Amino acid sequence: MQQAAEGGPGVSGPGHRTRWIATPPPDATGHTRPSGQHRHAPGAASGRRRYTGPPFYPAPPRWGFPPLAWRRPTAIPGTPTATPVAAQRLLLIARNVVAVLWTLAGLAAVAGGAEAWRYALLVLSRNTALSPATVGVSDALVLTFSLLTFVATVFAIAVTLWWLFVARTAAAEEAGQQPPRPAWQVAVGILVPGVNLVLAGSILAELEHAATRQPAHRRPRPSRLVLGWWAAWVLNAALLVLTVAWRARDGVQAQADAVLFTALTDVSAVLLAVLTARIVRRFTLLLAPLDERTVRPLRVVGVHGAPELPRRARPTTAVR
Repeated sequence: MQQAAEGGPGVSGPGHRTRWIATPPPDATGHTRPSGQHRHAPGAASGRRRYTGPPFYPAPPRWGFPPLAWRRPTAIPGTPTATPVAAQRLLLIARNVVAVLWTLAGLAAVAGGAEAWRYALLVLSRNTALSPATVGVSDALVLTFSLLTFVATVFAIAVTLWWLFVARTAAAEEAGQQPPRPAWQVAVGILVPGVNLVLAGSILAELEHAATRQPAHRRPRPSRLVLGWWAAWVLNAALLVLTVAWRARDGVQAQADAVLFTALTDVSAVLLAVLTARIVRRFTLLLAPLDERTVRPLRVVGVHGAPELPRRARPTTAVR
């Protein structure tokens, strides 16, 4: 394509016109074919040229494929994308959520053990005097791990709620439908006390229904894992309310019973954290089954019994 200006040299301004002239592309020898010549059809013998070898370039081409190994996931880490894939985000979030939940389970177990030891010391103190060092160690364990458990619980609620919203988005994208309820109802059903005892299990049942690719018109039927989590959720809330109510009462026996209820609350928190981690793991594998830690890399190590493929002889006139 050549550019020619009409009106003579030095002509510019609004009246300047440009005329484009189309010319044939260069042939194999690098020369421009005259405008009167035309390329023959591919099947014509006169237009067929001999094979001169694979193509070569005077400079390295600026096009090509990205230097990445073949992979199943479509999202490439480190590259910006306008529409992030929810399933890929879910894998990264679920890994952190499971780690936080197992940390919470460990801290709650130690806190429950410290409360149980304090209750045992209260029972022993009815007949014998206790060592100040023993009481001090018990108090330090109770205060330290109770505070750590509370902080871990706040983090666990935050990251689990984050995972829940991303999982709902991934399930909706996979099914090609809208989530069964808006996001504000999910937040209310998880965070508002009293209401969450009824709606939390329903929200997980709806997510499981979408993750298992069930028809949208069918009523969700929670699995045993979801029902067990729902029961542990209600049990933990009931023990928490009972512990707070018993600590508000006066009397030595009421305070001792409050210590026992606190230990039971910590044990129920361990059960709830373990079941939540299992649910997060199971639902994540249902929505994004290609976990990079479980998928083995594919590599051809050998081919046996395959027929020998015929190869064409290399032309003697080939340049390369």
